[in-house]
Order: sequence, then C-alpha cells, then structure tokens
Amino acid sequence: MNRIQQAMLLGASAALFACSTPSSEFGVYRQSDGLVGVHAPKSAKENEAHDEAVKECKKLGKLTATIVDTRPTVNDRFPMTYLYICR
Repeated sequence: MNRIQQAMLLGASAALFACSTPSSEFGVYRQSDGLVGVHAPKSAKENEAHDEAVKECKKLGKLTATIVDTRPTVNDRFPMTYLYICR
C-alpha cells in the first residue's frame, strides 16, 4: 500500500509541475525605485508571477514580495506586468 501511495503522490506532483509556467518564460527586472517588475506570459497565473518576484527579492536579501500594481501591456508575449515591493 505504501508504494501505491508514493506512486500516486509522485504522479500528482508531476502533473502539477507540468501545468505550471516555466521560470524562463517570465521577464523579471528591478526598477530604479526599488520595485521588482515581472512581465508575465499569457499562460501565467498571478501566483506564478509572485513566486518569480519572491525569487528576485531573495537575491536582494529580502524575504517577501508584496504586490503594488498590475498593468496591462500592449506586448503580445507579455500581456501583464506585475510590480512588487520587496520587504
């Protein structure tokens, strides 16, 4: 029974991983005012953009990212831009 549960857990994890947007598809940048911007592709969800912002904030020595603004863009590849402040 234990092997069956492990196999089911592994399968569910793989399915969730396959559904998420790869990190390489996000455009992450730092602004001069200290905000972190994330250009998100069409298929991305807001929580995935938040995860990318947290990664960038951790590079800066901060622990969390709080959303400040959401802006639509005219870019077909990145239709949404999310702005975060690192704390």
